Amino acid sequence: MTGLLGPAEIRELAARLGVAPTKKLGQNFVHDPNTVRRIVNAAGLTPDDVALEVGPGLGSLTLGLLPVAGHVHAVEIDPVLAGALPETAARHAGADAGRLTVHRADALRIDAAELADPPPTALVANLPYNVAVPVVLHLLAVLPTLRHGLVMVQKEVADRLVAGPGSKVYGIPSVKLAWYAQARGAGRVPPNVFWPVPNVDSGLVAFTCREPPRADVPREQVFAVVDAAFAQRRKTLRAALAGWAGGPDRAAAALTAAGVDPGARGESLTVEQFAAIAASAPVGTRAAK
Repeated sequence: MTGLLGPAEIRELAARLGVAPTKKLGQNFVHDPNTVRRIVNAAGLTPDDVALEVGPGLGSLTLGLLPVAGHVHAVEIDPVLAGALPETAARHAGADAGRLTVHRADALRIDAAELADPPPTALVANLPYNVAVPVVLHLLAVLPTLRHGLVMVQKEVADRLVAGPGSKVYGIPSVKLAWYAQARGAGRVPPNVFWPVPNVDSGLVAFTCREPPRADVPREQVFAVVDAAFAQRRKTLRAALAGWAGGPDRAAAALTAAGVDPGARGESLTVEQFAAIAASAPVGTRAAK
C-alpha cells in the first residue's frame, strides 16, 4: 500500500483546493498513513469486494482502499472535494485509480440504483460524527448487496452501536443495527490522527450482515416498537408502548403474546424480542422507517 497521504500532503492539498474542514459537514480528515493501513486491514477486503466509502474528504482512506478492493464507490457531498478526488487518485494510486467512481451526493439520500455499477459489498468509511448512525442504517436499508463493513465513528457512538441488552448504552442504534448485522468493536482511534483534532476519541465498528431475525414482520413495524420502547426508557414496556399499541392494556396483551414480561424495560430486550412484539401488534399500530 503506497502513495498514502501524510500531514504535509493533507495540508498542501487542502491549501491548493482552498478547503477548510467544517463542523457543519463533520469533517475531520485522517492524516496518518498507519491509521489508514489499520482500517483497511481490519476491513478484511478481498479483490472481489466493491467498497463503499462515505465522506472520502481529501482521499486518505480512498488511497488505501483502491489497491485492495475490486472497485471503490466514494460518496462525497462537498462539491470541491468530490471534484478533486479523481485527480488525487490518479496522482497517488497509479493504475488503481481506474477502479474509483466518485459520486457527488448525500449519503443519506443515495440509493441502490446510483451505486449499481458494480453494486457495493462492503462499507468502509470514516463517517462524519454528526450523521454516522443515520448513514449506516440508511445504507443497510437500501443496499441489500452489502455483506460486511468497518466504520470509524465517535467512540461514544461506537459503544452504542455494539452494545448488547442490559448495557447502559444499549438503545435504538444498538437494536436497529442488530436487525441488519452482527457488530463488534474493532478498536479505539486517538484524536491526533485527524486534522483538525477532535475533542473525543474515535472507535472502529466492524459488522457482518445477516438475514433479519424474522422474515414475517416488516422492518418498519419492528423499528416502531423500538422507537417507542426507548422514547421513555425508564418506564416499563407496558407504559412505554401504550401510545404505540393504543393503550397500556393492549400493549400488555401484545407483550404477553410475544412472551415478554410487560414489566420489563426496553434495554433488556433482544432484537428478536422486539420483532416478536411487532408480530403480536394490535391492528392499527404505527410503523416507523
